[in-house]
Amino acid sequence: MSTRATIKKRESQARPRRQVLSDEIYLRIKKMIFNYEILPGAKVNIDALSKELQVSQTPVREALSRLESDGLIVKEPLKGFRATDLLTIKELDNLFNFRLLIEPYAAAEAARKIDETGKRALVSELQSAKIAIKISGDEQVEALTEHDARFHSLIASMSGNSVLAESFEKTHCHLNLFRLYIASQRSLIAGESRAQLVEELFKEYYNSAYGQLAIKEHEEIAIAISSGNAKLSQKSMHHHIESSLKRFYPAANALYLVEPK
Repeated sequence: MSTRATIKKRESQARPRRQVLSDEIYLRIKKMIFNYEILPGAKVNIDALSKELQVSQTPVREALSRLESDGLIVKEPLKGFRATDLLTIKELDNLFNFRLLIEPYAAAEAARKIDETGKRALVSELQSAKIAIKISGDEQVEALTEHDARFHSLIASMSGNSVLAESFEKTHCHLNLFRLYIASQRSLIAGESRAQLVEELFKEYYNSAYGQLAIKEHEEIAIAISSGNAKLSQKSMHHHIESSLKRFYPAANALYLVEPK
């Protein structure tokens, strides 16, 4: 084998290993953010982090760039990386209002464009929800949050509108909500009332009764989309998002959010 061929073979072997390392570091730093080893708003020192994780700075930088896309890290000019802050109550309210604007439309468009592949994807996601509801404790909250995120992202992508889908993804809606839940569990949210808000928000939404209700609403949306009924899909999605906010309202009321109509 020629020297050039040998080099190419070594490079091709190195790439998968490097990707595995990059993925591993990404997941480890992401876990550090969720576990509040890296606090919201805290500066991220690349050199210190690479030493702690016992890797070079390259996979750390790659991981931070991916986490920036996830909305967990932000890069500031002349300052470097830092963890993003938690959502404020006003931002949480704005997030739901934004979803009310785009997601019912996305559901209607998905119904108009639905095909067999899309139908199978919806069925598969609903199956994952039924598995998640059987889990207990914080793991159930995490599993249902992940299902929720996948379900809504799937419908946004099925709309065929890339701008809409990208706009929804950039909100990192469910990821932000899960961060708030973890923060409340670890008493890291300033003020007793705010911590209580987030803890009640998730316990009310994801306990067995409300969790089953949310999944039932997902099923109704999926059936409407799969049948090609755009009007019903739009109506069902609007109802689902409104009812989600109303389920959050008893806790949110303590912090002066406007009551959903």
